[in-house]
Amino acid sequence: MSVAKILELVGSSDKGWEDAAQVAIAEATKSIHGIRGLEVTDMTARVDSKTGKIQEYRVCVKLSFGVKRRYPLDAIHNGCALIVH
Repeated sequence: MSVAKILELVGSSDKGWEDAAQVAIAEATKSIHGIRGLEVTDMTARVDSKTGKIQEYRVCVKLSFGVKRRYPLDAIHNGCALIVH
């Protein structure tokens, strides 16, 4: 049995949406290990009002990664770990 945690992030880039997603992943890997998947939930852009050209691409992503258990599952009740001394 495995458990995954989901984290929502926004990445931005002046190159494109794919690069914006890579920026989000790169930032997340600085503190999160074992990222397993990515879901793009929204793509937006900031447009220059004078030129009509895209200045910044933004991607909202959900990253999934594994959770390491500290306690056996049977020691958890209502979201709280039961610690026996």
